Amino acid sequence: MSFVRPQARAALWRWREGLTGAALLALGLWWALGTFGMLHWLGYALILAGIVLAIAGFQRARFRTIQGGPGIVQVDERQIAYFGPLTGGVVALGEMTRLSLDRAAHPAHWVLSQPGQPDLYIPLTAGGSDLLFDAFATLPGIRTERMLAQMRRDSHDSIVIWQKHTNALH
Repeated sequence: MSFVRPQARAALWRWREGLTGAALLALGLWWALGTFGMLHWLGYALILAGIVLAIAGFQRARFRTIQGGPGIVQVDERQIAYFGPLTGGVVALGEMTRLSLDRAAHPAHWVLSQPGQPDLYIPLTAGGSDLLFDAFATLPGIRTERMLAQMRRDSHDSIVIWQKHTNALH
């Protein structure tokens, strides 16, 4: 028997890293400001770790959307695979040239482009889509805050989130 409502449990689970970071930050502040000796200095280390974990955790929580949409996402060895009811495919992160967000579709879709292959469309609500945050964070030059802001925008257009820069001489 659980004393926590399922909605509250889901919200806590979504924000788990950010809340853990905040708890570490609070413990670090308590140790740094209220103790002496080794715990005092360990408190400063916990403050730094708590800040880093809280920032990363809050970004991840903002990226997570409602799960249970069509298909499954897997990320393995720098490859993103999507297995959907009607479509699917695999894109190598190193070969990816563009990442777009298509909000015209329902639900909204990530569009991953790779030369020589058709674009891979992944619904934001697909199972395992929260794994894409870490995969997208490895793309050189991606701005995660911009990506998170675009995810929350209420419009029905398609926007390029990231595009690979080529070093071509003119």
